[in-house]
Amino acid sequence: MGYTLFFNPLSRALIVQWAFAEAGVEPELALVEWEDKPAALFEANPMGKVPTVVHHHETGDKVVSECAAICHYLAEMEAPGLLPRDEEKAAYFRWLFFAAGPMEAAITNRAMGWEPKDAKQQMTSGFGSFDRVVDALDTWFQNNDFTCGDRFTMADVYVGSQVDWGLRFGSLTDRPSFRAYQSRLQARDAYKATLGSPGG
Repeated sequence: MGYTLFFNPLSRALIVQWAFAEAGVEPELALVEWEDKPAALFEANPMGKVPTVVHHHETGDKVVSECAAICHYLAEMEAPGLLPRDEEKAAYFRWLFFAAGPMEAAITNRAMGWEPKDAKQQMTSGFGSFDRVVDALDTWFQNNDFTCGDRFTMADVYVGSQVDWGLRFGSLTDRPSFRAYQSRLQARDAYKATLGSPGG
C-alpha cells in the first residue's frame, strides 16, 4: 500500500507535497509533463489535472483530486492529529472550503481581468468581491494564529498555501495578519522540506 502523486513542480501539486510531508508519508511521484501527460493520469482523472493522488489501498485503488480534498483525505488516512477536534470543526471546514471556493474564485477572476461590477453580479458570482474575501480572511487572522485558532491543522496547508502564494506573487492584498500567518507556516519543518523558505 502507498500513494502515487501525479506531480509537476510548477503546479498546485506542491500543496499536496507539503500535505504529505505534514502527514509523514512519502508518495511515489509520477512526474507530469504538460505537453505529454501520461495515460495513467487520464485513467485516474479524465480531466488530466495535477495534482491527482492514487491511494493504493487494500480494498483497491482510491483516486482523490482537488487540493483541499486531498489534504483532508491524507489527514483522515495518515495523520489524525491534524484533523480538527470537535470544537474546531466549524472553523476547519469553514476556512478550508472558503479558500477552495470564494478565495480561489476571487483571486482567479481578478487575475483574468474580471471582477463583479455591481451588487447583482456580486451575489451571482458566489464570492462577492475580491475586497470582501480579503477582509473576511484578514479579520480571522487578526485574532487567530491558524484556521482553527491556536493550533495547526491540515486545513492550514491549503489555506496557508493560498496566502503564501498570494503574498509571494502579489495576487493577494498584503496585510500584516497574512504576513504573520505566513511566517508561522514557513517555520514548519514540513514547509521547509517541500516549499523552502522564500520569505514571501
